[in-house]
Amino acid sequence: MLKILLSDDRTAFEVGEMIDVTASWSLESPVERVELRLLWNTVGKGDRNLSVEKTWKYDQPLNNDKITESIQLPEAPYSFSGKLVSLIWAFELIAFPNGDSVRQEIVISPDAKEILLHNQQYDDV
Repeated sequence: MLKILLSDDRTAFEVGEMIDVTASWSLESPVERVELRLLWNTVGKGDRNLSVEKTWKYDQPLNNDKITESIQLPEAPYSFSGKLVSLIWAFELIAFPNGDSVRQEIVISPDAKEILLHNQQYDDV
């Protein structure tokens, strides 16, 4: 079992904010490594984009462990949702080589709220 716990159980943050992220795992058999990733991806119509912004690697981890990282969140891009496309930030925790993973989606923006582009003034976006 893999888990990601965020500061104060929050999922929305301001750009550049420092947060504590705890990655924990309880594995049935040994793995080569576990990775915590901070990434963003787009979903919706058109091409899908993915960018892994930072990776923390834990080589030859114990079967049961917990690690807390203090992470400064990036300044951009902002989390947004439009009629055709949305940009979603997330932390992923992945065990290799078996590929077990867990994902925790988050919001990153200047006011810690997802920017909504489908308001009437943005109908063409």
